[in-house]
Amino acid sequence: MPLPKRLISGFFPVSEIKVEDKKHHLIIIGFGVNGRNVARAARVAGIPYAIIEMNPETVRSEQAQGEPIYYGDSTQEAVLHHANIKDAKIVVAGINDPTATRRITEIIRRLNPKVCLIVRTRYLQEMKPLYELGADEVIPEEFETSVEIFTRVLTKYLIPRDEIESLVAEVRSDGYEMFRSLSKKPSSFADLKLQLPGVEISTLRVAERSPLVGKSLARIELRKKYGVTVLAIRRDKQILSNPDVNIPFCANDLLFILGPPDKVAKVAALTHNPEQLVNYHS
Repeated sequence: MPLPKRLISGFFPVSEIKVEDKKHHLIIIGFGVNGRNVARAARVAGIPYAIIEMNPETVRSEQAQGEPIYYGDSTQEAVLHHANIKDAKIVVAGINDPTATRRITEIIRRLNPKVCLIVRTRYLQEMKPLYELGADEVIPEEFETSVEIFTRVLTKYLIPRDEIESLVAEVRSDGYEMFRSLSKKPSSFADLKLQLPGVEISTLRVAERSPLVGKSLARIELRKKYGVTVLAIRRDKQILSNPDVNIPFCANDLLFILGPPDKVAKVAALTHNPEQLVNYHS
């Protein structure tokens, strides 16, 4: 039977979900340790996100601090609709209730077949049913950590690898002892890697003092000298796919590079270290 709203939300009402204007955003279900660190990573990376939490006291206190957190039960379709699930890019479900997690997984996959759904579970035996219900990635608590969760989130958004590692170092410096090392296997473009063994796609940011600034692909000859291919360049909000060889690089460009890991590493050094200019001319 439906309960009175006051019995559900308490005697001090919290704000309702109003995120219809968000597009390609991240939805975080549950604001425990995992949810907090995913939100922190999203905030640092500039990714739009919304949090759904069942504890009204947590919602009130976090809203007062500026978090985009809302009270709601994610097992209810109406709550997910209000969070604009149809336009979300990624959902991270990090609650402790296995039954609720299964229902949330089934509902989300039905409401948005294209959204990337990352689910955290405490038990290994929950992995198979969650995958069968439509989860894209299931993170078992026994082996994974919230570092792995937000690393996968940032990788999906093509945040440069060095920036992700910098964020991980910052989180670890805060004393979260339960964090383990990053996954050795990159989580992005997994299907492509199956077809191209020994090749990876990486995202590199061109630093202001990089010797690449002002120089074109034709002049640098990345494919000839380094054995890598620039698939695309992101400049501000513009994506230059299959870029013209005469387009000069600019500071803060994001380069999507395809090539063997060791050769990509050499190009990564070139995007940051001004001393590499000597090697570039040699």
